[in-house]
Amino acid sequence: MILFPAIDLKDGQCVRLRKGEMDQATVFNADPAAQAKEFEDKGFEWLHVVDLNGAFEGKPVNGPAVEAIFATIHLPIQLGGGIRDIDTIAMWLDKGIDRVILGTAAVRDPDLVREAARDFPGCIAVGIDARDGKVAIEGWAETSEMTALDLARRFEDAGVAAIIHTDIARDGLLEGLNLEATAELADSVSVPVIASGGLASIDDIKRLVAPRYAKLDGAIAGRALYDGRLDAGEALGLIAAKYGHHGVTGQY
Repeated sequence: MILFPAIDLKDGQCVRLRKGEMDQATVFNADPAAQAKEFEDKGFEWLHVVDLNGAFEGKPVNGPAVEAIFATIHLPIQLGGGIRDIDTIAMWLDKGIDRVILGTAAVRDPDLVREAARDFPGCIAVGIDARDGKVAIEGWAETSEMTALDLARRFEDAGVAAIIHTDIARDGLLEGLNLEATAELADSVSVPVIASGGLASIDDIKRLVAPRYAKLDGAIAGRALYDGRLDAGEALGLIAAKYGHHGVTGQY
Protein backbone atom coordinates (compact mmCIF):
# COMPACT_ATOMS: atom_id res chain seq x y z
CA MET A 1 0.00 0.00 0.00
CA ILE A 2 1.71 3.15 -1.23
CA LEU A 3 0.69 6.74 -0.57
CA PHE A 4 1.73 8.85 -3.55
CA PRO A 5 2.02 12.61 -3.02
CA ALA A 6 0.98 14.45 -6.18
CA ILE A 7 2.69 17.28 -7.98
CA ASP A 8 0.50 18.75 -10.73
CA LEU A 9 2.41 21.07 -13.05
CA LYS A 10 0.85 24.09 -14.75
CA ASP A 11 3.02 26.78 -16.34
CA GLY A 12 6.04 25.46 -14.45
CA GLN A 13 4.38 25.72 -11.04
CA CYS A 14 2.98 23.19 -8.62
CA VAL A 15 -0.82 23.61 -8.56
CA ARG A 16 -4.03 21.79 -7.69
CA LEU A 17 -7.17 21.97 -9.78
CA ARG A 18 -10.80 21.61 -8.83
CA LYS A 19 -12.53 18.86 -10.84
CA GLY A 20 -9.79 19.14 -13.44
CA GLU A 21 -10.69 22.70 -14.50
CA MET A 22 -7.57 24.55 -15.62
CA ASP A 23 -9.06 27.92 -14.69
CA GLN A 24 -9.63 26.60 -11.16
CA ALA A 25 -5.94 26.25 -10.34
CA THR A 26 -4.45 27.11 -6.97
CA VAL A 27 -0.67 27.58 -6.94
CA PHE A 28 0.84 25.85 -3.94
CA ASN A 29 4.52 26.10 -4.80
CA ALA A 30 6.29 28.04 -7.55
CA ASP A 31 9.24 25.63 -7.20
CA PRO A 32 8.12 22.06 -7.97
CA ALA A 33 11.57 20.61 -7.28
CA ALA A 34 11.55 22.10 -3.78
CA GLN A 35 8.09 20.63 -3.25
CA ALA A 36 9.31 17.22 -4.37
CA LYS A 37 12.24 17.45 -1.93
CA GLU A 38 9.84 18.29 0.86
CA PHE A 39 7.82 15.17 0.09
CA GLU A 40 10.98 13.06 0.02
CA ASP A 41 12.11 14.49 3.35
CA LYS A 42 8.74 13.61 4.90
CA GLY A 43 9.28 9.94 4.12
CA PHE A 44 7.23 9.30 1.00
CA GLU A 45 8.71 6.62 -1.21
CA TRP A 46 7.09 7.38 -4.58
CA LEU A 47 6.07 10.59 -6.34
CA HIS A 48 3.14 11.12 -8.72
CA VAL A 49 3.67 13.93 -11.25
CA VAL A 50 1.23 15.22 -13.89
CA ASP A 51 2.01 17.69 -16.68
CA LEU A 52 -1.40 19.42 -16.82
CA ASN A 53 -0.56 21.65 -19.77
CA GLY A 54 0.73 18.57 -21.55
CA ALA A 55 -2.52 16.69 -20.95
CA PHE A 56 -4.43 19.44 -22.76
CA GLU A 57 -1.91 20.01 -25.54
CA GLY A 58 -1.11 16.35 -26.22
CA LYS A 59 2.63 16.75 -25.81
CA PRO A 60 5.05 17.44 -22.94
CA VAL A 61 5.00 21.10 -21.88
CA ASN A 62 6.47 21.17 -18.37
CA GLY A 63 9.59 19.17 -19.22
CA PRO A 64 12.04 21.54 -17.49
CA ALA A 65 10.05 21.35 -14.23
CA VAL A 66 9.94 17.55 -14.43
CA GLU A 67 13.67 17.39 -15.07
CA ALA A 68 14.32 19.70 -12.14
CA ILE A 69 12.30 17.36 -9.92
CA PHE A 70 14.21 14.21 -10.79
CA ALA A 71 17.53 16.06 -10.59
CA THR A 72 16.64 16.99 -6.99
CA ILE A 73 15.20 13.82 -5.47
CA HIS A 74 15.97 10.11 -5.41
CA LEU A 75 12.43 8.78 -5.24
CA PRO A 76 10.89 6.72 -8.03
CA ILE A 77 8.53 8.91 -10.08
CA GLN A 78 5.44 8.12 -12.10
CA LEU A 79 4.62 10.74 -14.73
CA GLY A 80 1.52 11.43 -16.81
CA GLY A 81 0.15 14.19 -19.03
CA GLY A 82 0.57 14.59 -22.76
CA ILE A 83 2.39 11.32 -23.35
CA ARG A 84 0.85 10.02 -26.56
CA ASP A 85 3.55 8.16 -28.53
CA ILE A 86 6.30 5.59 -28.07
CA ASP A 87 9.11 8.13 -28.60
CA THR A 88 7.89 10.31 -25.75
CA ILE A 89 7.53 7.27 -23.49
CA ALA A 90 11.07 6.16 -24.31
CA MET A 91 12.40 9.70 -23.83
CA TRP A 92 11.03 9.98 -20.29
CA LEU A 93 12.12 6.49 -19.28
CA ASP A 94 15.60 7.16 -20.67
CA LYS A 95 15.79 10.36 -18.64
CA GLY A 96 15.06 8.45 -15.45
CA ILE A 97 11.29 8.48 -14.93
CA ASP A 98 10.34 5.10 -13.44
CA ARG A 99 6.80 4.77 -14.70
CA VAL A 100 4.85 6.52 -17.44
CA ILE A 101 1.07 6.98 -17.16
CA LEU A 102 -1.01 6.75 -20.34
CA GLY A 103 -4.52 8.19 -20.15
CA THR A 104 -5.92 9.64 -23.37
CA ALA A 105 -3.64 7.30 -25.33
CA ALA A 106 -5.22 4.32 -23.60
CA VAL A 107 -8.58 5.29 -25.12
CA ARG A 108 -7.41 6.59 -28.48
CA ASP A 109 -4.53 4.21 -29.17
CA PRO A 110 -4.74 0.98 -27.14
CA ASP A 111 -2.08 -0.63 -29.33
CA LEU A 112 0.39 1.97 -28.06
CA VAL A 113 -0.25 0.85 -24.48
CA ARG A 114 0.31 -2.80 -25.41
CA GLU A 115 3.47 -1.99 -27.36
CA ALA A 116 4.86 0.17 -24.54
CA ALA A 117 4.03 -2.41 -21.86
CA ARG A 118 5.79 -5.06 -23.94
CA ASP A 119 8.85 -2.90 -24.68
CA PHE A 120 9.14 -1.39 -21.19
CA PRO A 121 7.89 -4.05 -18.76
CA GLY A 122 6.86 -2.73 -15.36
CA CYS A 123 7.10 0.88 -16.51
CA ILE A 124 3.65 1.59 -17.96
CA ALA A 125 0.53 2.55 -16.00
CA VAL A 126 -2.91 3.31 -17.39
CA GLY A 127 -4.68 6.39 -16.03
CA ILE A 128 -8.43 5.91 -15.97
CA ASP A 129 -10.10 9.22 -15.19
CA ALA A 130 -13.84 8.72 -14.78
CA ARG A 131 -16.75 11.09 -14.54
CA ASP A 132 -19.93 9.26 -13.44
CA GLY A 133 -18.28 6.01 -14.47
CA LYS A 134 -17.44 7.20 -18.02
CA VAL A 135 -13.84 7.77 -19.06
CA ALA A 136 -12.70 11.36 -19.66
CA ILE A 137 -9.82 12.20 -21.99
CA GLU A 138 -7.82 15.14 -23.43
CA GLY A 139 -7.07 16.59 -20.00
CA TRP A 140 -10.63 15.70 -18.93
CA ALA A 141 -12.01 18.11 -21.53
CA GLU A 142 -13.93 15.31 -23.26
CA THR A 143 -15.95 12.40 -21.93
CA SER A 144 -16.00 9.18 -23.94
CA GLU A 145 -18.72 6.55 -23.98
CA MET A 146 -16.37 3.95 -22.55
CA THR A 147 -16.76 2.90 -18.93
CA ALA A 148 -13.82 2.69 -16.54
CA LEU A 149 -14.28 -1.06 -16.29
CA ASP A 150 -14.33 -1.52 -20.08
CA LEU A 151 -11.07 0.38 -20.35
CA ALA A 152 -9.44 -1.54 -17.50
CA ARG A 153 -10.42 -4.88 -19.01
CA ARG A 154 -8.99 -3.81 -22.36
CA PHE A 155 -5.51 -4.01 -20.80
CA GLU A 156 -6.04 -7.02 -18.56
CA ASP A 157 -3.44 -9.06 -20.44
CA ALA A 158 -1.23 -6.23 -21.68
CA GLY A 159 1.25 -6.34 -18.82
CA VAL A 160 0.66 -2.84 -17.47
CA ALA A 161 2.12 -2.20 -14.02
CA ALA A 162 -0.89 -0.42 -12.54
CA ILE A 163 -4.19 1.33 -13.17
CA ILE A 164 -4.68 4.74 -11.58
CA HIS A 165 -8.40 5.32 -11.09
CA THR A 166 -9.41 8.96 -10.59
CA ASP A 167 -12.91 10.10 -9.74
CA ILE A 168 -12.98 13.50 -11.46
CA ALA A 169 -16.10 14.63 -9.63
CA ARG A 170 -14.14 14.52 -6.38
CA ASP A 171 -10.72 15.62 -7.56
CA GLY A 172 -9.41 18.62 -5.65
CA LEU A 173 -12.62 18.97 -3.63
CA LEU A 174 -11.54 17.10 -0.48
CA GLU A 175 -14.76 15.08 -0.41
CA GLY A 176 -13.05 11.77 0.26
CA LEU A 177 -11.80 9.02 -2.02
CA ASN A 178 -14.36 7.02 -3.97
CA LEU A 179 -12.94 3.81 -2.56
CA GLU A 180 -16.01 1.73 -3.34
CA ALA A 181 -15.83 2.35 -7.09
CA THR A 182 -12.08 1.86 -7.05
CA ALA A 183 -12.36 -1.40 -5.10
CA GLU A 184 -15.02 -2.66 -7.51
CA LEU A 185 -12.60 -1.99 -10.35
CA ALA A 186 -9.80 -3.77 -8.49
CA ASP A 187 -12.07 -6.76 -7.86
CA SER A 188 -12.83 -6.99 -11.59
CA VAL A 189 -9.29 -6.97 -13.00
CA SER A 190 -5.97 -8.55 -12.09
CA VAL A 191 -3.96 -5.36 -12.65
CA PRO A 192 -2.97 -3.47 -9.45
CA VAL A 193 -5.24 -0.42 -8.91
CA ILE A 194 -4.40 2.91 -7.27
CA ALA A 195 -7.13 5.23 -5.95
CA SER A 196 -7.08 8.94 -6.81
CA GLY A 197 -9.32 11.97 -6.47
CA GLY A 198 -10.68 13.60 -3.35
CA LEU A 199 -8.44 12.24 -0.58
CA ALA A 200 -9.38 14.59 2.24
CA SER A 201 -8.01 13.57 5.62
CA ILE A 202 -6.62 10.84 7.85
CA ASP A 203 -10.09 9.27 7.76
CA ASP A 204 -9.45 8.31 4.13
CA ILE A 205 -6.22 6.61 5.16
CA LYS A 206 -8.04 4.74 7.93
CA ARG A 207 -10.57 3.51 5.36
CA LEU A 208 -7.79 2.66 2.94
CA VAL A 209 -6.11 0.25 5.36
CA ALA A 210 -9.39 -1.55 6.15
CA PRO A 211 -9.57 -5.18 4.94
CA ARG A 212 -12.13 -4.32 2.24
CA TYR A 213 -9.54 -2.22 0.40
CA ALA A 214 -6.47 -4.37 1.01
CA LYS A 215 -6.44 -5.27 -2.68
CA LEU A 216 -5.74 -1.67 -3.68
CA ASP A 217 -2.11 -0.83 -4.37
CA GLY A 218 -2.32 2.61 -2.86
CA ALA A 219 -3.74 6.10 -3.17
CA ILE A 220 -2.73 9.52 -4.42
CA ALA A 221 -2.88 12.53 -2.11
CA GLY A 222 -2.84 16.09 -3.38
CA ARG A 223 -4.66 19.10 -1.98
CA ALA A 224 -5.05 17.58 1.51
CA LEU A 225 -1.27 17.44 1.87
CA TYR A 226 -0.80 20.98 0.61
CA ASP A 227 -3.36 22.66 2.83
CA GLY A 228 -2.45 20.67 5.94
CA ARG A 229 -5.61 18.58 6.29
CA LEU A 230 -3.52 15.44 6.01
CA ASP A 231 -0.39 15.04 8.10
CA ALA A 232 2.18 13.07 6.12
CA GLY A 233 3.78 11.48 9.17
CA GLU A 234 0.47 10.33 10.60
CA ALA A 235 -0.68 8.92 7.25
CA LEU A 236 2.56 7.08 6.54
CA GLY A 237 2.62 5.82 10.13
CA LEU A 238 -0.85 4.30 9.79
CA ILE A 239 0.12 2.52 6.59
CA ALA A 240 3.40 1.32 8.09
CA ALA A 241 1.57 -0.01 11.17
CA LYS A 242 -0.78 -1.98 8.93
CA TYR A 243 1.63 -3.22 6.29
CA GLY A 244 4.98 -3.03 8.03
CA HIS A 245 6.24 -0.38 5.60
CA HIS A 246 4.96 2.60 3.66
CA GLY A 247 6.83 2.16 0.47
CA VAL A 248 7.46 -0.11 -2.41
CA THR A 249 5.65 -3.41 -2.65
CA GLY A 250 7.01 -6.47 -4.36
CA GLN A 251 5.27 -5.50 -7.57
CA TYR A 252 7.66 -2.67 -8.22
